[in-house]
Amino acid sequence: MATDSQSILGARATYHHGDLRAALVEAGLALAREGGPEAVVLRETTRRAGVAPNAAYRHFSSHQALFDAVRAAAVGALAQAIEAELRQAEALPDAATRARGMLAAVGRGYLGFAQAETGWFRTAFAFGAHDVEVPTDPARTAAKGLNPFELLGYALDAMVQAGVLPAERRPGAEFLAWSSVHGMALLIIDGPLRRAPPAVRLVLGGRLLRMVEAGL
Repeated sequence: MATDSQSILGARATYHHGDLRAALVEAGLALAREGGPEAVVLRETTRRAGVAPNAAYRHFSSHQALFDAVRAAAVGALAQAIEAELRQAEALPDAATRARGMLAAVGRGYLGFAQAETGWFRTAFAFGAHDVEVPTDPARTAAKGLNPFELLGYALDAMVQAGVLPAERRPGAEFLAWSSVHGMALLIIDGPLRRAPPAVRLVLGGRLLRMVEAGL
């Protein structure tokens, strides 16, 4: 594990190559991973990047601008986690099975990320409106170039195309599915399921995803 001085030297080397913005975002991501959105403080971010606080203003007009970039990176990481699950489902040969598997994969990726990267998950949905069009960080955008909400829409469209979701029930379905899975994620990381054994969480998550599909 790198020492603070080693981290600072690395950040300064990056800065000398003109990539201070990326170094600041990386430092902000490290803080968010450790302590959630409240930990992304401008002074500590610049300290970790090895520069004076004022240096951040060369790339970010305010703390909010820096936070927005860190949030976009966290959203991108969530998209990558979802796509990792999607790839397996997309390989299924039968169209109906594939479409159902894709919807479940989006949910599994979402729930898994919330538990494995809780600081980033909280950061992705913090400070301001939960705008579904929040962009992902280009450096972390998954292969499809879609944010998590768009990946959910992609899976739902596949269900319509496969004939397992009637077209007339497609409008608004993403909000129904998202609210259910997001609610479960919050119960797991902040609610009564936070002390539940992993096996119990896994079973409940699977039941929820089947319930979502059946209820659409």
